[in-house]
Amino acid sequence: MELTPAELTVLGLITERPQHGYDLEQVIEQRGIRQWTDIGFSSIYYLLTKLEKRGLLHVPEAPAAAKSRRVFHATTKGREVAARNALALVAEPRPISHPLLVGLANLPLLSEREYTQALRTRLAQIEARIAAIQAARQAQAPLPPAAREVFSYSLSLFEAERQWLAARVQVPDDEQN
Repeated sequence: MELTPAELTVLGLITERPQHGYDLEQVIEQRGIRQWTDIGFSSIYYLLTKLEKRGLLHVPEAPAAAKSRRVFHATTKGREVAARNALALVAEPRPISHPLLVGLANLPLLSEREYTQALRTRLAQIEARIAAIQAARQAQAPLPPAAREVFSYSLSLFEAERQWLAARVQVPDDEQN
């Protein structure tokens, strides 16, 4: 059973610890998960219901008088499916669909000046993202191993892009004015 990245992310967070939708929203926000996957606030409950119907999550019966939120737990099948999907994503390189590559493929449409300015703008935004990721990582220390690896990998990718961009936006001193 193959899971979408959003399904696997939600299922993985539930396997970390049983949670309800509001808890998931908090973790997704704190860890910056929306930076790398398509999980909107409104889709969390949709994904939880979908995973529950597929037998990957369950909600233990709460006492009749309790007015608590539904707390989702991963089933044995859910843990197995999540582990198989995660292993495949870690082990198997897949093509990366990146909008920047589409823009670069269309460079003949841009002037040299437009291209250089776009790179500078992107570099500033990448530097801001790096700072935000570092701050989020620090604010949540100590992190679970999975979150620590996500932050580490994300920072590595952004650092590599920052290095690539910095090499391209260098201009002689007389052109900087």
